[in-house]
Parts: sequence; structure tokens; C-alpha cells
Amino acid sequence: MDKILEGLVTSSHPVNVKKVIVKKVVESAENSINEEQCKAMFTVTTRLVLEGEDCFQKQVGHQVLEAYARYHRTEFENFFNRNFVITLLQEGYGSLDRKDIAIIDYIHSGLKLIMSCPSVLDIFAVLQVEVLRIVCERPEPLLCARLSELLSDFVQCVPKGKMSISFCQQLVRTIGHFQCISTLEKELREYVSQVTKVSSLLQNIWKAEPCTLLPSLQEVFAIISSTDASFEPSVALASLVQHIPLQMITVLIRSLTTDPNVKDASMTQALCRMIDWLSWPLAQHVETWVIALLKGLAAVQKFTILIDVTLLKIELVFNRLWFPLVRPGALAVLSHMLLSFQHSPEAFHMIVPHVVNLVQSFKRDGPPSSTTFLIQFSELMHCMIYHYSGFPDLYESILEALKDLPKPSEEKVKLILNQSAWTSQSNALASCLPRLSGKSETGKTGLINLGNTCYMNSVLQALFMATDFRRQVLSLNMNGCNTLMKKLQHLFAFLAHTQRETYAPHVFFEASRPPWFTPRSQQDCSEYLRFLLDRLHEEEKTLKALSATSPDTMITDGNVQPSSPSGADDFPRHQNTGWRSGDKTLIESMFGGKLQTNICCLNCRSTSQKIEAFSDLSLAFCPSTSDKPAQNMICSLPEKEDDCIEIDVSPETEPQSVHLPLAEEGDPAKPKAIGGEVLANSPCVLDTATCESTVECANDSCRISGREKPLSVTDLLNYFLAPEILNGENRYHCEKCSSLQNAEKTMQILEEPEYLILTLLRFSYDPKCHVRRKILDNVSIPLVIELPVERTTSSSSSGDCNRDVDDVPDVGENLAKKLKPSGAEDFSCTQLLPYVLSSIVVHSGTSSESGHYYTYARNVTNSTRCIQPEKSNLASSQSQIVGKETCNSVVGNDKPCNDLSKEWFLFNDSRVTFTSFQSVLNITSRFPKDTAYVLIYKKHSSNDIENVKSNSAHGLWVNGEPPLQKELMDAITKDNKLYLQV
Repeated sequence: MDKILEGLVTSSHPVNVKKVIVKKVVESAENSINEEQCKAMFTVTTRLVLEGEDCFQKQVGHQVLEAYARYHRTEFENFFNRNFVITLLQEGYGSLDRKDIAIIDYIHSGLKLIMSCPSVLDIFAVLQVEVLRIVCERPEPLLCARLSELLSDFVQCVPKGKMSISFCQQLVRTIGHFQCISTLEKELREYVSQVTKVSSLLQNIWKAEPCTLLPSLQEVFAIISSTDASFEPSVALASLVQHIPLQMITVLIRSLTTDPNVKDASMTQALCRMIDWLSWPLAQHVETWVIALLKGLAAVQKFTILIDVTLLKIELVFNRLWFPLVRPGALAVLSHMLLSFQHSPEAFHMIVPHVVNLVQSFKRDGPPSSTTFLIQFSELMHCMIYHYSGFPDLYESILEALKDLPKPSEEKVKLILNQSAWTSQSNALASCLPRLSGKSETGKTGLINLGNTCYMNSVLQALFMATDFRRQVLSLNMNGCNTLMKKLQHLFAFLAHTQRETYAPHVFFEASRPPWFTPRSQQDCSEYLRFLLDRLHEEEKTLKALSATSPDTMITDGNVQPSSPSGADDFPRHQNTGWRSGDKTLIESMFGGKLQTNICCLNCRSTSQKIEAFSDLSLAFCPSTSDKPAQNMICSLPEKEDDCIEIDVSPETEPQSVHLPLAEEGDPAKPKAIGGEVLANSPCVLDTATCESTVECANDSCRISGREKPLSVTDLLNYFLAPEILNGENRYHCEKCSSLQNAEKTMQILEEPEYLILTLLRFSYDPKCHVRRKILDNVSIPLVIELPVERTTSSSSSGDCNRDVDDVPDVGENLAKKLKPSGAEDFSCTQLLPYVLSSIVVHSGTSSESGHYYTYARNVTNSTRCIQPEKSNLASSQSQIVGKETCNSVVGNDKPCNDLSKEWFLFNDSRVTFTSFQSVLNITSRFPKDTAYVLIYKKHSSNDIENVKSNSAHGLWVNGEPPLQKELMDAITKDNKLYLQV
């Protein structure tokens, strides 16, 4: 019969004919035949099964073999014996290699046929050894899957005892070597199915023998923590995670994170590869293990690992959101990464460019089930934008894409942010500096944050963009000096000429940091600005005095030192320093102004006057007439606004201004205390800090209940200059009356600065709550304002009181003469001077103790055609002290001027981007925590443009900047060369 069968399957007869004959052969298995004939039949059918040329031959072999083995079980038991199985597994069969899957399938079928025979126990013992050997040889996924099917059907073949642990470990290693190079969906599905069968086998073994679980997991960690660059473990290991009991998470994570033998590099690799497992389509609980490990590392303060892993893998996690099968797990891991990585916006900003495309795609093509995902994703984005406020150019498009989705409340955002932050467990992240941003296309240079130094960076960029001040600083001849001004000059030179995208101002920070500022802590930018200007002002006065009286003395960082005997380091004489030759210092000429305070006793009508120098005006907010606190006021207790005394966060005693020290005439070297002198006969000293509770407001917008109408900078200036009644506890001690009397206080600007610095007093102190609060009211920012300055003119020229400011002579000297009674030959009138917005320092945050600073700025260039603000009629409205503002455009020759809205820049530490004035106007409405804090306006003067053009025409200045000294140019050239070589 065996000869007939062999001849039949190799013949050329039609298949139908062959099937009929095969059926007869199968039926003949019921007949009695001798052992030799049975063996011959088993040999032929085995050859057909293993080496059949086509599927028909293999199918015939299976049918006939199964039929004869069923009816001749003893003969088949003798044929399919222990030695035959060993030969198949160790040597193969004929042309088949021992690793061919056909051999495993044949043995699987043979075991089913002799399952009830006693000899099967010998085969089980053989297979327990052989399957361990096969696994150690790292079989391919298909062979491993077929072997797993065999072992799942015949658990008796699974190695026992110590061999079971080794088998599980080797099987884990085998899975770690699985690879699928195909990209076809059918083949990918088959690969996933094969891996699932292998992992299911491990699950069954772990359940049957729990002692194998922990060694298996240790083997998994050993594989994924390997730092061998020549081997990358397969993501198929993710299929094992779903079979690990969740109750083991806590024990295993604690063991891994506290094991001193586990190095940081190995832990980093392991965590990165676990995150890669999110790509495995059928894995469950991967996100649970990843998040548990992240939390475990945070608990033991392994922040370096967490930072490295987050920055390496957050984009991959975000990309997994595109795939439905892995989206829930990816969103869970992404949320934990972002909500825990709160010390720097770097991780969030890595995914920001991809957010809009993802949201728009889901809105357009996403299934109905994607709505839940979008709501969760939108909540996460709002939390991140709230926490990392200060990047309006990055977030504008995201907010636009999310505008139709629900927005979480501020309380919910704060609750979410406080749940997972590493910083809530340790302050060790203070030393973690953000990495540098990409190259700026603006041509401007950013300043690296040295650790909470955004307050300095924002101020320096605002000063640098003050064009006239920058030119004056760069034109100084500071050779031989080692002063703060020299360091500022060096910094400005690098910002203007270096080819670097970012610059680290280490030297300037150490030289300019106020002594009471703790390094790496949050500080107030306005306080820093005042200190910086004060230092520069005093330094120049000292330099002038020393150069005039002792040319052999030099100053180093504010310390006077004798020069060296050789004269190599001699301090240059006054005429060679490049300092201004006038009485004013550079700071006074650029930022200094004079303010006169008049207090009139309402009983005897006597008036005292006090003239003070100022470098900035601190503008308080108009108090609301409502009994309820302002809606935007941050306060922990619901107190009335009357209980809040608005003060600046600096330690100055007079909030309305910070005054430049005035040198006494004839003694320029003698320092004088901050403040001014009383010019009238009354020795009254005004404490303006007690006068903030103004009972009248000059502008109608300040009287609106609940502050329904948004305030503007003009309103705050009007409020600052408005008359104030001093009564009650604020009564004035009149020298003439020798008692406390009600009085009227007025303030007038006598001398205007070139650059007007306005500080909005957004930080208030609640004496009942004992907390500082931030006023989050939106303040509209005009592009051009008109500052009222009191001018003194003779009676013969009284008709020219409102002429152009450029025609008004200098009134900087002998101000007392200009404040004569109206009956004298001279009288005063108000001159409105136009100022153009130069820069804005924005504070992003909800308190004075935390937040972030960044700066909007532009190069202000004057133009007579553009700057023609509308004039206000003071005669018809006496309460309107400041001139009418012009916000979005400036009228000139009946045409809108677009020049003033061009070339706006956003300076955010090392990041510099283009922006627009419209973004400046909308900043607080789009980002409620981001509020204008310090504003710098430049006085408009057409003569400035003419001077720049004239100097440039004669080759003195190149590209609008003065020529740099040789030492500065050499330093910049060297820096540029080093940068280009990197």
C-alpha cells in the first residue's frame, strides 16, 4: 500500500482522481496489516508531511498518517519513539533543517496521536530538555510561536524545577531579539499574533510556577537597561507587561529605584525603552508601569534621569496620539510627563509645533469617539499654557485651535498642576538650566537665563532697544576702566555685533546684582532697573570727580584704587573718557526728569514746594468705588479694596518715583542722599506712601464702579498727576498754622526725560491678609502718549505756550525761578510732549514671589510725518491732565502710519521672535496672567533723526551704531570665530 500511495501522489492524474484513490487508502487503514507494512506506511506519510512538494502531498500525508496511527497505535508508538523525536530536533529530516517549523508541527501532531500511550512520558522528558535548547538558540518569531503552541497544548513538555526558571529567562531573551522588517499590514498582524502566543505561554508558566515570575522580570530589566549600543531590544517585550500582576508594581519599582547596583545610565535606558513599548498595539498597562517608574524616580530625586528621558522621548509619546490603539496609554504618559516636568517649558515647547495639526486633524477627520480625547487633550494644553505663560507667540495658534473646546477653570488648573510636579517634592531642580533655543531669524541676540535671571534679561533687552541710550553707551571711551558701565558697554557690543544667537551675561550679572538679591531666586525687574540706573549714575559722577581731581586714580567696579607705578593702567583723564562734558550724567540725560510736589494748606493757603529728580514714574491703579474687591485682584481673603495699600515691591519709601541722587553745585564729587530739597519756606516733608488713598480721581474712567471700563496708561498718568486732598489721617502739618490741616497736593513734571520709564504698581499689600497680591487688571497701552510738562515763559511770549517741543528752550536749570507766583514777569504753562512706545516688560504670573518676565520692544525711529498725535483741549477739560493717547495707529498727513507697527520683537531669555503691536495690545486679554509691568517711552524729536543721518553720512556710525573700540571689536571677532568653529 505504501508503494501505491507514493506512486499516486507523484503521478500526473487529475486531482479529483487522486482524491478518490486517497480516500480508498484511508479506508484501508482499518484492515489488519503486519508491523513492517505499518512502518513502511508511517515512513512514506512522514516523508510526505515533512518534504511534500506541494500542499496536496502534505495534506495526503497527514490524512493517511492519522488514519493508520489511530488503527495501529502500537506500531505507531514504536515508530514515533524517543530516539526518533531526538533525531528530528537535533538533526532535522532529510533536506529539512532541525529549526524548520515543519518538524515542530509534525511532533505536535504526533503527540496528539500517542497521548494515551505510556511511551509519551519519555517523549515529554526529551522535549523538556530540547525546548530549552531551542529557545537558547534564539528562534525566529514563527518557530517560537509554533513551539509555544505545542507547549501550551502539552504542558508536560515545559521544563520543570530549576530548568523552568532558565527556560523563562531564555524565552524573555528570545522575545527581546524578535524583529519584524516588513511594513505590510498582513505580515505585521501575523507578527503581533506570533508574539502574543509566546507571551501567553509565559503567562501560563508564571501562573503555574510563581517562582519563575521575579527572575523573568529581572531578565526583562537586564535586557532593557543594557547600554550596549550594538543591540537594541525588541519592542515585543511590551507584550509581557500585560501579564505582570499590577500588585507587584510598588514592590518592583521600589526595588529598582533604590538598588545601588543600578546605574543612572542603565535606568535611563530602561525607562526610554519602556516608553518605546507604547508603540506596541496590543499591550495593556504599559502606561501604568511607565508612570509608576517615573514617580518612583521622582520619589528618590533622580531628576537627571527624568529630565533626560522626558526630553528624549516626549515627541515620540506625542506622535503615538495619532494611533487609536495606543492613544489612551500615550495620552496618560504624555500628561504625566508634562505635569511633572514643571521646572522648565522646554519639554512642552518640543511638542508645541505639532499641537495645532493634531487638533485640526481630529476635528476634521476624527471619529465621534475622539471628542473625549480632544477634551482631555485640551485640558492638558490649557494647564501647560497657564503654567508656562510668557510665550504668546507660541500659544496664540494653539488657543485659536482649542477655542471651541471646554476650558478648565483656574482652580481646576491649579489642582492638576499641583498633583505631579517634581518641584513639590524637592528644590533640587533650581540648578537645572533650560537648554538653548534654536537660531533666531530676527537677527537679535537672546540672553541665556542663568537661573531665575529673567528679570535682568528683560530689563537689559529693553535698555538695549532704547536706541539713543545704546548708542551713547557704545560711543563711550572706556579704555583702562573696569566699571559697571564698561561691562554694560561690552554686553551691548556683543548683543549688537556677535554672530551668536544667545549670550550668557555671567559677568554683568555678578557686577550688577543688588546685594540683597539672592542668586537663583525670583526678583523684581523694576527694583533691579532702578538699582542698575542708580549704580551707573553714581559711578559716572565718581569717575568725573576722580578724573578732574586725581588723574592717577582708577575705579574698578565701584572701588577707587591707585594706578600702577608703570602707568599702564592709568585711569584716563576726564577729557579722554568719552563721558558727557555737561553737568548731567548719561543716566540723567537719558532717563532723568524732575518732578515738583506742591502742598497747599486749605486753611491759610500757604504752599510748600519740593523738587525731586526721578528716573521712573510709578503709577498706582485708580481705586474702584465698589465695595467689592476687583475681580482680577488675587487675594486669599475677600477683603475690600480699601484695605489694600498699593505699594511697589522695592524697598523704596516713596512709591511714586525713584529719584536719582543730585550732586550739589560746585561739588560734583560729594554724594547726596536720594531725594530732593524743599524750595519753599515750609519745612514740610511729604510722605507720599500715606497719600495713596486718593478721594478724587481726575479721569472719569477711574470713577466707574467696579472698573467696568478698561484702564489705560493715560488714565494712570492722569491719576498720578491729579490733585489729591490730604485729610483725615493724612492731614498735612502746616508750619504757618502750626497744626495738622487739610491740604491739597499736586504734582507737576518740570523737566522731561529722554526716555520715560513707567512702572505699573501691580503688587499690593493687604495688611489684614499679610500677603502681597497682584492686580491683574488689563491696561491698554497706547503707542503714543503726550506728557504734560510745566514750561516757564515770559509774558511777551505767552502766546507760544503750546508750540512744538523742539522750539522750547532748555529749562533744566534754576527751576525755582520758573515757579514764581503768577504776578511775576514769568509764568508757567503746560506743554504736551509726544512719547513713542519703545519697550514693555511683561510680568507673567499671579504674585510678586513667582512668575516670569519677558519684553516686547522695537527700534524707535522718529519721523515727523508719523508722529502727529491729536491735541487735547485742556481749556475745555481741566481734569484731563495727560494728552490724548493714540493706540493702534498714529495720524500723520491724514494717512495711517504703519512704520510704528513694524519690527516688533519678543525677547524671552534666549528666545527672540518677531511679533506685532497687535500682540502687545491683546496680551492680557488672551493670557490673563501676563500683564504689562514696566513701559519705556521715547520722547519724539525730529532732530534725532537728522543727527543720526548726519553722523552716518560722514562715516562716523555704521548701520546706525557708533564705531566700537578696538578691544571690543577684537573680543567680538574672537568670539565669532570660536562660535563658527563649533
